[in-house]
Amino acid sequence: MPGKRTDKARKRNLLRRVRRQRLEFITILPSLITLLNGICGFAAIGLASQGNEHFSFHRLDLPYLAWAGYLIFIAMIADMLDGRVARMSQATSSFGGQLDSLCDMISFGVAPAFLVVKFLDIELSAIVEQTPVLSDFVGRLIWFAAALYVACAAIRLARFNVENEEDETTHMSFLGLPTPAAAGVIASLVVFHQYLIETQISLPKSAQGSVLFAIVENAIIYALPFVAIGVAMLMISRIRYPHFVNQYFKGRKPLTHLFWSVGIGGLVYLCELPLALVIFACGFALSGFVKWCYLKIAIFKKRKLNVESPPLTYTHTGHQDH
Repeated sequence: MPGKRTDKARKRNLLRRVRRQRLEFITILPSLITLLNGICGFAAIGLASQGNEHFSFHRLDLPYLAWAGYLIFIAMIADMLDGRVARMSQATSSFGGQLDSLCDMISFGVAPAFLVVKFLDIELSAIVEQTPVLSDFVGRLIWFAAALYVACAAIRLARFNVENEEDETTHMSFLGLPTPAAAGVIASLVVFHQYLIETQISLPKSAQGSVLFAIVENAIIYALPFVAIGVAMLMISRIRYPHFVNQYFKGRKPLTHLFWSVGIGGLVYLCELPLALVIFACGFALSGFVKWCYLKIAIFKKRKLNVESPPLTYTHTGHQDH
């Protein structure tokens, strides 16, 4: 009898602890911004499913694929704002972090992968349908690249949740390419491809057969599966990427940072928006990898130099004074 009573008491205590962990309060504004991130990702999937038809919104007539790419960038803006608003209002919570990761999985995991599948299915269907063997291989490659991207995005977000610290001073860099940056690479290439097609249509007929346009368009189409695989590997890597806001814009910085900011702003002004997005997204993804390769080569050369030239040993032949 005493044993049964103690077991019942333990069960009651366990139920009480579970009830205490029930979520009672949440912060509304950061959560709404986070949900906007997920809704933009869901809308990007819906628009991408419409193919290369055109959609007009407030005098903007763009292909559905381009709208899907731009919505992924809007989701990136919402992803940057929700954490900033939560920290400014001192309302960071575990609930907000988990909600952010779930919405990131939609916007920066599933949506870019679906965009890759739909974009390549449209662009390559006319090329490979004449050869069934090639069509089967290309289809498997596209699905493999998209599935690998989704899996690596999930791993990246789960790892971030485990290793993340709420202290803002620790958020100066990321281990592995952040999922928004990886999604930005894919979305920017699709948006730029659609921009090239629209620009080519608007040109005079004598200029429509431009070799440069054809080369760039085909390069994007054939490189996109391998780009998706590459950014997927970068997401789960241990390559360090800087947190631009915290590292370059927050607090007092050298005057050179201002010059770089002005130069980047001038580049955005001179370039068309799709081209600027490609430069920034791909440049950021490559910067960490190039720096990592440079450091590895420097370490290898240093070790090789130490092996080839061992330290010199000196012999003292003079008299010692006691």
